[in-house]
Amino acid sequence: MAEPTARAAAAEDRGWRLRHLPVLLAASAVMAALGAVVGGVTRGGDAALGAAVGVGITALSYTLTTVVLAWADSRDTQLVLPFGLGLYVAKFTLLGAVMVAVASTGWPGLIPLCLGIAAGVVVWTGVHIWWLTTVHARRTRG
Repeated sequence: MAEPTARAAAAEDRGWRLRHLPVLLAASAVMAALGAVVGGVTRGGDAALGAAVGVGITALSYTLTTVVLAWADSRDTQLVLPFGLGLYVAKFTLLGAVMVAVASTGWPGLIPLCLGIAAGVVVWTGVHIWWLTTVHARRTRG
């Protein structure tokens, strides 16, 4: 009997689409705490809050994308593209509106908020690459 393909094995393992989330959320929590400490030490409470919220915004955004796309993929793989594009447009429209609203207040935590978002993207992406190339790669190889 032929050995099952990676796609067939993934189809049998329904949890594979979300398996990486705990690691990514833990890394984001560490980054948010680190950002809050750095922001607090360098620029005070507003910066601490801004940095932590920025990382949180990124983690929330990526988590939402992961969950929605996992759901779409579990229903029909042809739903991934429209749901992904729709979510992308909705999230960036909302993020832009939030950033304009926050900028109009003159809040001193705006720059740390932006830096927190950027740091969150770097950490999430880096940890995700690490997870895919180490943990996930070991699972799919055997």
